[in-house]
Amino acid sequence: MQTSTRASRVSLRELFPKSRFVGSQDIRISSCCDDARRCRPGDLFAAVPTAAGDSQAAIEEAIRRGATAILAEQLQPVNVPHCLVPDTREAFGRLCQRLAGDPSGKMRTVGITGTNGKTTTAWLLNSIFRAAGQRSGLLSSIVHSDGFERVATSHTTPPARELASWLARMAENDCNTSVIEVSSRALAERRTAGVEFDVAVLTNLRRDHLNYHGSIFNYRRAKSRLFEHLKPDGAVVVNADDSASRFALQRLDRPVLTVGLHTPAELTATIVERHACEQTFLLSAGDETAAVQTRMIGDHHVYNCLCAAAAGLLMGLPLTA
Repeated sequence: MQTSTRASRVSLRELFPKSRFVGSQDIRISSCCDDARRCRPGDLFAAVPTAAGDSQAAIEEAIRRGATAILAEQLQPVNVPHCLVPDTREAFGRLCQRLAGDPSGKMRTVGITGTNGKTTTAWLLNSIFRAAGQRSGLLSSIVHSDGFERVATSHTTPPARELASWLARMAENDCNTSVIEVSSRALAERRTAGVEFDVAVLTNLRRDHLNYHGSIFNYRRAKSRLFEHLKPDGAVVVNADDSASRFALQRLDRPVLTVGLHTPAELTATIVERHACEQTFLLSAGDETAAVQTRMIGDHHVYNCLCAAAAGLLMGLPLTA
């Protein structure tokens, strides 16, 4: 796993014009790291706050290992230049993406979040792109793929520096599209900062991960952060049958494509037959209808199929694809 991002030199003054600089008028760096144990000479060290409150010890270790500048929220008692920002995690994510060449701007990118169905929907959508003749990258809780190489993983959404590296590899491999499964924890920790999405998919919202987020309000707010990453012409896919998802969109001023089985929506499904080993349904979008047969059964999987199809339509694919 990569622990540092290296590229052409980036001006922090240009990237963070409202930040405060101490010890230098500007900091120009070509590599960064947020793990002091793996810091290398010339790195900028991002002093990300931790629950253990050991940031001072981490900063001192990073400098011993060769860090030449600090990205932090508060001035630290060390004699290296500082870039002081309101949110170190947010700034670090953006910096990783910039050092990687802002790869999400070089291809069309879909982010998928929600309590249930993220992984299946991501795989469905990736297969749709590949069946349509497009080279697609995938970051999911099962595997990460740069369009050529696949690597098994335990991260739903990789840490910021690793995420930037994977997206850069996709862009270098001429991927037309990328599909990213985005967890609530990744959004809360700003791992996707600097990533821009063409389409954001919200599969559903239930009660989950409250031990980490503290409340259902914080959990839903974290999920809603995905919409902040939309490109200017980006759009949202939402399950109209899920009341919590509809509520999350009330303040969103973006185009929305709804899916549903029971509530009126732009994309709907009608179950034709369902057996122990397969089901068939009619997928309708406007005046177009396509028959879909799948060996995975249950309404939950129909919703996954609808979400994947809606994202594909927003990405310009015909319904048959």
